Amino acid sequence: MPCLYITTNVNLDHLDTDPIFSEATSAVSSIIGKPKQFVMVVLKGSVPISFEGNKEAAAYAEIVSMGGINREVKKKLIATLGTILQDRISVPRTRFFLKVFDTTVFRNASKL
Repeated sequence: MPCLYITTNVNLDHLDTDPIFSEATSAVSSIIGKPKQFVMVVLKGSVPISFEGNKEAAAYAEIVSMGGINREVKKKLIATLGTILQDRISVPRTRFFLKVFDTTVFRNASKL
């Protein structure tokens, strides 16, 4: 089950976040190749974040998946999720950081 956790310093209280959840779920599902019903998205706003020494709109996200992650997938996730955040909550793509973690990497490494 892929889990995408997005944290931003943008106040989301008065925004319709449904499109973010929907678009992020679809993106993760199609890019990683997992069914939508197994994708979890967590979105948290109003978190103090400083990036490049200032507190302008920024976002940090982590995605954890059991397989389906490679270099090309990482690039697509960063580009697509960055665009969603830019379009929906005005976080510039240059102020978005994504940490990607594939849990199967360590399982396979332990078999060596």
